[in-house]
Amino acid sequence: MSAITIDIPDSLYEKLREAAEKDHSTPELFAVLAIAEKLSSLMTAEYLEERAKRVKPERFEQLLSKVPDVEPEERDRL
Repeated sequence: MSAITIDIPDSLYEKLREAAEKDHSTPELFAVLAIAEKLSSLMTAEYLEERAKRVKPERFEQLLSKVPDVEPEERDRL
């Protein structure tokens, strides 16, 4: 495991401490989980961008053509 030292404003640390306390956690664990969440978000965005590059519009149209052209049921309407 690696260690990292960061300087954060006292007001931000106080919010971190309060949030960790509500989460029955420590500020360190809360910060690690926040970093993991952010990395997961970035990795998901990168994955979706890569998938989008492989899209074949003609295949999408082919799939859409299989969808019935009917009005949605009442419970499915916006």
